[in-house]
Amino acid sequence: MHKKKHCVKAFSASVSLLMSIIVAACVAPAPPDDDNTQSDTPPLVPSVTLDDLNALVTGNNAFAFDLYQAIRAEDGNLLYSPFSISQVLAMVYAGARGETAQQMAATLRFALPQERLHSVFNALDLALASRGSGEKAKAAGFELNVANALWGQEGYPFMAQYLDLLVQNYGSGVMTVDFERGAEDTINRWVSEHTEGRIQEIVSKIPPTTTLVLANAVYFNAKWDLPFDEEDTYEEPFHLLDGKVGRMPMMHQIDQFRYAEGDGYQAIELPYQDRTVAMVILLPNRDQFREIEEGLTGQWVQGVLRGLTEEEVVLTMPKFRFEAKLDPPLAALGMPSAFSAASADFSGIAERKPGLQPIFIGTVSHKAFIDVNELRTEAAAATVVEMAAGAAAPTTPKVMKIDRPFIFFIHDIDTGAILFVGRVMNPPK
Repeated sequence: MHKKKHCVKAFSASVSLLMSIIVAACVAPAPPDDDNTQSDTPPLVPSVTLDDLNALVTGNNAFAFDLYQAIRAEDGNLLYSPFSISQVLAMVYAGARGETAQQMAATLRFALPQERLHSVFNALDLALASRGSGEKAKAAGFELNVANALWGQEGYPFMAQYLDLLVQNYGSGVMTVDFERGAEDTINRWVSEHTEGRIQEIVSKIPPTTTLVLANAVYFNAKWDLPFDEEDTYEEPFHLLDGKVGRMPMMHQIDQFRYAEGDGYQAIELPYQDRTVAMVILLPNRDQFREIEEGLTGQWVQGVLRGLTEEEVVLTMPKFRFEAKLDPPLAALGMPSAFSAASADFSGIAERKPGLQPIFIGTVSHKAFIDVNELRTEAAAATVVEMAAGAAAPTTPKVMKIDRPFIFFIHDIDTGAILFVGRVMNPPK
């Protein structure tokens, strides 16, 4: 199995995440004439235009907040990685055809054609990898690792072109397994290894009819460029939307940050060391959380980022730690064909033949973890998709006290790629 590993650096944040896809068939296929599950094709070093890279990032970020709008009605805190979801579904999309491909592209906001999209994903990965390259990055303790992997059923007739594309653009060859005998331990060990042990188990029981598992893992470890002093952290009230008051440990500092005030909100960007990646916090005004949340789109967020300017800020923000589980409503977002045995077309993964029932996506689930403190942010996320067959400086400082529900995201400053999105509604338990 070929691994694609990227490294990046930053202050006190470590983020890890995994995405995996399970493809299953209801009937055992006949062995193919040729064993094409292994590809000797080397990874590509892509040559892409800045316009294409911007188109990919803009689309990914639009999908990030399309998904937010689809799940925001859920109770409590939220956390997910749109970057990882987009990338692993791009690996599935590479094998989609017809209406299935059209619906996936529209839902995932893939504006580029298949023949360019995957090389641009490759270029984006390499751009993120460059953030942590060199001795300076290592000394700063900033790390961003990205890895992809595939496990395929022994003897299943995968399309050679599909496997080559994944190797070339996602650095992931296929390792053959026998799902009837169980592959859970193998996959979970890979997940644990590539998420620094933050996700111990992504699959508990893989159906014996599974034919393919695709996985993506990202680990991000970075220190704040301007860390908080632990001695200045103490419990303070946190005001919930329903009027109740909880308590959270609050961190404090006064320094120069990129800051903005808009209609109904405050925003601040907290960079990690070497200032290539940052966390942005959106704090709606009191009684305006729902209004701001309803207006969240990729374009609106981009406008907020353009409005950030250097200001001296008296900052109070909570340290927090929580886990979240998400079942992305992708069918409702516009790609129902991919979830239908009758209409899904993934003939780019395996050729349709007599005796082979067409494959489709069965379920998609996502788990995430985050820990934000004075020194670092640690986060982990995992997604599983089961596919089955069957049927200017002011004279006075700004004050930003984050003592009520807020929205945050972690983004790469240069490309604009959003890696994580979250929401804190109440004190995590």
